[in-house]
Amino acid sequence: MAEDTEPEEASGKASGGPKSHRTPKPKAQPEPQSEDGDTADVDGIESLFPTEGPDVETLTQEEIDFLDQGERDLVAEMRNDLARAQAELVNFRNRVERDRAANRDSVIAEVIRSLLPALDDLTRAEAHGDLEGSPLEIVAKKLHATFERYGLRVVGEKGEAFDPHFHEAIVQLPSADVTVNTVADVIEPGYALGDRLLRAAKVAVSVPE
Repeated sequence: MAEDTEPEEASGKASGGPKSHRTPKPKAQPEPQSEDGDTADVDGIESLFPTEGPDVETLTQEEIDFLDQGERDLVAEMRNDLARAQAELVNFRNRVERDRAANRDSVIAEVIRSLLPALDDLTRAEAHGDLEGSPLEIVAKKLHATFERYGLRVVGEKGEAFDPHFHEAIVQLPSADVTVNTVADVIEPGYALGDRLLRAAKVAVSVPE
């Protein structure tokens, strides 16, 4: 018996023939299913997050009022914190300004204090008339004007009541003409810069007998 021959396969499996390439079909996405396994009917994303219904918890008016009150309290607290921070900043600036002014006054006071011996010499020479008509007379006037501009003032005058805060008693003179301790004479004038005493005045004091 002659053997049956199988029919030749379609082109693609023929010897020497090129194999055909087929584009795979995209897989179908699974449809959303309900809890029991059935396909869920979804109209849109809103249906996945319901805003109403028996399973949605709603706030009571009391809870809404509580949240509103908490919001108002938070805003009030933040405003208080801001006001407190602003006040602290203003106080800090004021302290810096006071310290700066105090440091400036201290520096000026030390400079003037170091010049007091020269000022004493000019004052004595002026009292004796030694500066009249000389170049030092102009220097003395300019120096006095400069010191006065900074607030320097003389402390200790004859006839005023003795004050231990501004006067240094060098000698005491009993006198029947006074009822309280009184400056009888100024031996060396004192100086003050504003409220700051640079040097106490050396004075002779008349005391009651």
